[in-house]
Amino acid sequence: MSKTSRTSITMPTEAKKGAIIEIRAIVQHDMETGFRYNEAGKLIPRDIIRNFTCTYNGVEVFKADLYPGVGANPLITFTTIATETGTLEFKWTGDDGYEALNQTHLQVS
Repeated sequence: MSKTSRTSITMPTEAKKGAIIEIRAIVQHDMETGFRYNEAGKLIPRDIIRNFTCTYNGVEVFKADLYPGVGANPLITFTTIATETGTLEFKWTGDDGYEALNQTHLQVS
């Protein structure tokens, strides 16, 4: 599992009903491609983030599958429509059982 993991979400906390909101999600993670060798000549196991999902009040509104070519600390930017007050949950999963969660509340008027 990653030695370092930190998530950050940038989005409005309030929006009018029907408004399009931009969401930026980033995770800091010690990525390892699986192609490098350590000092002893052994292959370092791959350790990457494989999936990202965002749910809005339990309904999936965005999903991304990530691959070894994606840079470390991937920034994902997407939009959704403010339909009702509720919680957006962000989940990253990866190799070796890695999982990171973050939640943000959105007030819709």
